[in-house]
Amino acid sequence: MKLRVVSKKLYNYIRYDLKEIAFPSSLPDPPDIKKRRKLTWTERWYVLKEASRLYAASWVRNIGPDLRPNEYKNKSKYSGDTPFDKKEPSLLEDLAVAARGGAETLKPALHRIYMTRASAYKDSLKYFIEGYQSGLKQILQQKEDKSFAQSNDMKKST
Repeated sequence: MKLRVVSKKLYNYIRYDLKEIAFPSSLPDPPDIKKRRKLTWTERWYVLKEASRLYAASWVRNIGPDLRPNEYKNKSKYSGDTPFDKKEPSLLEDLAVAARGGAETLKPALHRIYMTRASAYKDSLKYFIEGYQSGLKQILQQKEDKSFAQSNDMKKST
């Protein structure tokens, strides 16, 4: 009898509990979420192909038109000839390159970001103070003009 009970418990453990431990089921979605349709095999193949191509392209430092042709379709063939068309890397690109290099390259990049933000803050604060002072001067001038005009009116009436 004991062997039968032990074997039944072992069978149930393997059948239900071990499966849940090895492959846990996720929580059910909230009721307002709409489920997406399943992708067809051709769509899956396209997603896998595009993802692997972009992954391979991410390891190349200079991602050009040969790796991302869809992004370069609309540009004319003369657009790259002038020096004005060359763009500086964006903040995220700069950080991504620095992060790949490690802490030694990340520290100067973060320092550069902090310094540009600090200079922008300093400049905006300076312009705000200048505008505030000019507005204050205008208000004080208007008050002086009014008081001067009122004093002249008082002298004329007497």
